[in-house]
Amino acid sequence: MIECPSCGRRQEPSLICVDCGSPLAAPLDCFAALGLSRKLTIDLDELERRYHELSRMIHPDRFASKGPKVRDASVRATATLTRSYRTLRDPVARGLYWLELNGEKLGENNKRVPPEVAELVFEVQEQIAEMQLSTDPEAAHELATQIAARRIQLQFTMDESLAELERHFAKWDQPADKKMLILELKTILSNIAYLRTLIRDVDRALDNSKAA
Repeated sequence: MIECPSCGRRQEPSLICVDCGSPLAAPLDCFAALGLSRKLTIDLDELERRYHELSRMIHPDRFASKGPKVRDASVRATATLTRSYRTLRDPVARGLYWLELNGEKLGENNKRVPPEVAELVFEVQEQIAEMQLSTDPEAAHELATQIAARRIQLQFTMDESLAELERHFAKWDQPADKKMLILELKTILSNIAYLRTLIRDVDRALDNSKAA
């Protein structure tokens, strides 16, 4: 239970007092903060609507003339709401948060590069290293061209992985083996993490080659 700093009402933790509408500095998970059920599939338009509506209701400007406890609750509630919105809006952040809610972490039993992207990672990193060490401008330019083409392929693979993540989210809405779903979620998120790192390295290498 939590006590409203404005009217003193004792109530279940929530973002806003059920009696007076004042903000509450309650410890809430991301779904509860936005009044959503715990489901990985989310209507993003509805998520945004709820976020903006709640933001207006608890914004610190509305409570600037209130006592310090109410002002503090407003700041804390706003921070909770913003963090929750950003987490749930991003599918990857949502997936990582879902693991956290289930007592899991992406790094646990998931140390190696996923087999699906291991070969791609090796090939691209080898090309980058060769380009960076090349003393022949023409050869370096040719390698940069090849890496730029591979960058397009990497983005396509990333888009496919993100689409796979969304399809995976829907599986949690049906009865299934939870351990299997967690393992699958970890695999998809790991693929995305490695692809993001690789794309970042490719972009940095290409930027450096242009500056050289």
